[in-house]
Amino acid sequence: MTDTVLAARIRETLAGRHAGDPFITYQALASALGLQPPGTIQRVAAALEQTMREDVAAGRPMVAALVISRAGDLPRRGFFDLAVALGRFPDDPAQHRAAWEAECAAVFGAQSGAAC
Repeated sequence: MTDTVLAARIRETLAGRHAGDPFITYQALASALGLQPPGTIQRVAAALEQTMREDVAAGRPMVAALVISRAGDLPRRGFFDLAVALGRFPDDPAQHRAAWEAECAAVFGAQSGAAC
C-alpha cells in the first residue's frame, strides 16, 4: 500500500470518529488498517503527516490531531513539529496543548458542528 493510499484510508477511518469517542492511538489505528510490524508506527506517522499537509493546504482542520500516543495522551512530537512548520501552531511549546485542543474542536466542528 502506497503512502497516498494509506493516507486516504487513515482519513476515512478518522472521519468516522466523533466527539464522544474522538481519539485513537497510533497502534490502534495501525491495527484497524491491518498493518503489521515492523515499521507500522512510522508508516502511520508518515501518512498522518501527509494528511496534515493536505488539510492545511486545503484550509481544513488537521484530522491527524485525533491520533494520540496513548489513551488520554497527546499526539507524538512530530505532529507538533509539523504543525508549527506548517504555520498552524505557534512556535512556543507551552501553547501547543491549547492549539491541539482547538484543532480537535475544529475537526469536529467541520464534521458535525460538535466540539471535543
